[in-house]
Amino acid sequence: MDACSLVRRHLPRPLQLPLIAPPIPSRRRHRRVASAVVRCCCSAAEADHHQERPWEWYDRAIQSQAGSDLARSLDLLADMQASGARPSAGAYARLIRALSRAGRALEAEALLLEMRRLGPRPDAAHYNALLEGLLAAACLRLADRLLLQMADDGVARNRRTYTLLLGAYARAGRLEDSWWVLGEMRRRGIRLDTAGYSVLVRLYRDNGMWKKATDLVMEMQEVGVELDVKIYSGLIDTFGKYGQLADARRVFDKMRAEGVKPDISTWNALIRWHCRVGNMKRTLRFFTSMQEEGMYPDPKIFVMIISRLGELGKWDEIKKLFDGMKNRGFKESGAVYAVLVDIYGQYGHFRDARECIDALRAENTQLSPRVFCVLANAYSQQGLCEQTVNVLQLMEEEGFEPNLVMLNLLINAFGTAGRHLEALAVFQHIKDSGMSPDVVTYTTLMKTFMRAKKFEKVSEVYREMERAGCTPDRKAREMLHDANVVLEQRGCFY
Repeated sequence: MDACSLVRRHLPRPLQLPLIAPPIPSRRRHRRVASAVVRCCCSAAEADHHQERPWEWYDRAIQSQAGSDLARSLDLLADMQASGARPSAGAYARLIRALSRAGRALEAEALLLEMRRLGPRPDAAHYNALLEGLLAAACLRLADRLLLQMADDGVARNRRTYTLLLGAYARAGRLEDSWWVLGEMRRRGIRLDTAGYSVLVRLYRDNGMWKKATDLVMEMQEVGVELDVKIYSGLIDTFGKYGQLADARRVFDKMRAEGVKPDISTWNALIRWHCRVGNMKRTLRFFTSMQEEGMYPDPKIFVMIISRLGELGKWDEIKKLFDGMKNRGFKESGAVYAVLVDIYGQYGHFRDARECIDALRAENTQLSPRVFCVLANAYSQQGLCEQTVNVLQLMEEEGFEPNLVMLNLLINAFGTAGRHLEALAVFQHIKDSGMSPDVVTYTTLMKTFMRAKKFEKVSEVYREMERAGCTPDRKAREMLHDANVVLEQRGCFY
C-alpha cells in the first residue's frame, strides 16, 4: 500500500468550512449545517409532546447547559425554535463557544450565519467564540477569513480578539505575526495584561531570547502587572530550555516565597529540563514533591521519566515510582501510567493500541483527546507507526476529531520508523484539511528527512516553513546547517 492510500484509509476527509458570506436570498438557506437547525425540524413534528415553556426558561436553560451538556443545550434550542421563539445573543454566544471548543466548527459557524441572517446581530463575543475554535484547530487561514468578515460587518476587534491571535501565533511559531499583533495592540491603546505577558515570555523562550524574559519581569513590575503562576512557569521553562537550571530553581524559590502556588506547568518545566540533562536525582525529587502537593503527574512527563530510566536499565526504579503513585491515591489516572509502563517495559503487554484502550475502559478511565495523544506519543517515540495510526482510528471511533498534535505525532512515528513517504503524506493531509502546520510540524518533517538521508528535502521544508510565516527554531536551524554541510561535501548546492 502506498503512502497516500494509507493516509486516505486512516485519516478523515479534509474539513470544508464554507466562507462566511453576507446575507443572501433564501434559495441557499437549505445549506445550513447546524445540528440545532436540523433538530428544530424534527422537533416540530413532535411539538405536542413537549410542554410549552416561557422564552426566559429556554434561554436560561440553554446558557446553563451549554458548557456542561452540549447535546442537551442543542435539544433545548431545537424545542425553543420549534415553538417559534429565538434565543438571546448571550445564548448564541454560549452555544458557539461550546461548539467551537468541542471541535464542531461547522455547526458553530452555521449558528453565526443564522444570527447574521435572522438576528440578533452578532458582536465581537460571537466572532471571538468561533475564532477561538478555529485557532485551536490550527485553521489559521479560516481564522483570517473570519477576521475579514468581522471587519466587513463593522465589528471591531477587542482585547479578547488580539489575545486569541497572539496565543495562536506564538504556539505556531509565527514570530512576525506575533509582533504584528503586539503592534496593533499598542496602536489601539490596548495594554498587555498578565495573559499577554505570559505569551510574550513564551515568544522569547521559543526564539532564543531568554535574557529578554528577565527584562520583561522588570517591565511588568514597573507597570503594575502582577506576576502570576503562568508568568513564573514561563520563566522557569525559558531558563530550563537554555540550560540555565540554577536560574530556573531561583525563580521557583522566589515564586514560593511570594506565595504563588506552583501548578502542573511549573512542575512539568522543572522535571522536563532536569530530566533532559540527565539530573535524575533532582528530577525524581521534583516528581515526588509534585505528588505530595496533590497533583496528578502529566503522562507526557511520566513518559519522559520512564524513558530515561529505561535507557539506564532502572526498571526497579520505575516500579517504585508507579507503586508510590498508587499509594498516594492516583488511581483514576494510574491506569494510563500503567499502560505507559507496559508500552515502554520489557513485558510485551499492550503492544496493541486497542488492548490499551480496553484496559483503560476496564479501569473506568475517562477517555479524552489528551489521553489518546499521550498514548500516540508513547508509540510514536518507539517508531510503532501502525499502532500510532490505530490510536488515531480509536480516537475517531470515540467521536474526537484528530488535531494537529496527533497528526504531528503520526509524522514522528513514520519518521522514527524510516517511512518518510508516509510522513510526507500526513503532512500533505494536514494542509489539505485546512490546518496550518506549525513549527513542530515542519521540524518533525525535517527530522524525518534527516533520518532518511534525504538532505535536499530538509532545505525545501525549511524554506516552506519560512514562506508559511513560521519562524524556524534552533533545532530547525541546526538541522538545516547539518544538511547543507552534507550536501556541500557531495558537491550539491541548494
